[in-house]
Amino acid sequence: MIRYLGCAVGALLALMPLAIEAKPFTDAAGRTVELPDHIGKVLAAGPPASVLIYAIAPEKLAGWVREPKEDEKPYLMEAVRGLPTYGRLTGKGGTANIEAVLAAKPDVIIDVGTVDATYASLADKVQSQTGIPYVLIDGSFGKSAETLRSLGVMLGAEERAGKLADYADETLSELGATMAAVPADKRPRVYYGRGPDGLETGLAGSINLEILEAAGAVNVAASSGKGSLTQVSPEQVLAWNPEVIIAASRKFASAVAADPVWSKVQAVEKGQVFIPPSLPFGWFDSPPGINRLIGIRWLEALLYGDIYKGDLKAEAREFYKLFYQVDLDDAELATLLKGALPEAQ
Repeated sequence: MIRYLGCAVGALLALMPLAIEAKPFTDAAGRTVELPDHIGKVLAAGPPASVLIYAIAPEKLAGWVREPKEDEKPYLMEAVRGLPTYGRLTGKGGTANIEAVLAAKPDVIIDVGTVDATYASLADKVQSQTGIPYVLIDGSFGKSAETLRSLGVMLGAEERAGKLADYADETLSELGATMAAVPADKRPRVYYGRGPDGLETGLAGSINLEILEAAGAVNVAASSGKGSLTQVSPEQVLAWNPEVIIAASRKFASAVAADPVWSKVQAVEKGQVFIPPSLPFGWFDSPPGINRLIGIRWLEALLYGDIYKGDLKAEAREFYKLFYQVDLDDAELATLLKGALPEAQ
């Protein structure tokens, strides 16, 4: 929750540098935002924005919305591992306040993800309180390349953003070719379980299940309607009887085989329970950002192994080098892929 701090805001505003020139930018909500002529430091409003800014222009990232964990740091550039943590402005877990935002002294605030009236209102409110331009960017997975190029222009990093966007275009193009070779009746029925008990999932249209739908798989929870995240019971999952379970939590993945209800689910009986890689950012979700581009490659290998002709290990190395600017060694790659694929792969 954002706190309005009155006198502290006024005092800190006086410390903010004034933009010499400004240029209008129309964001994804149709808001016209006056941007400084030069953007040197960017504050991410939420996790997807952190990933996007880090990938395009890590030197401009003001800090993290969540401090990187120790096991995540080897998968990040050394230069960004120790950046300050100021919390997040958006979402249920919003922890940043106006004082923290001003103390970071960003030239612009960027939020990436769902764009609606609620997020636009928040952006207007924060911008009014701080005097800092606040831009909303559409984080739809299908618009990944467009998002990368647009932000690249904004941040003066067109060349690098163009390379990342080309990767996104190629990834989605190759996904389309894979999908064309898979008949609709051969696409697997999948349940995505979040949390330690695996009983939170996404309905049809949920951003958390966006790449599962992009990969052509059937989200079994979609039969319960359209929306975002919802709680379900083990009995409901048994009734859906998915062929594959994607477990966000390793604890949940380990527990299902011993549970008398879960053990009757087809996916559990056949050992088709998998954990998406998550270092330093999730491949499937958490956050639902451009980090999911490598997640699509993983889903192709996992769900369509008889058609997928790529080398997922080589793909992972390429992605991490290009987007995160780190070279994965064999041990880091093994840690990353533990539980993510059938043992034969």
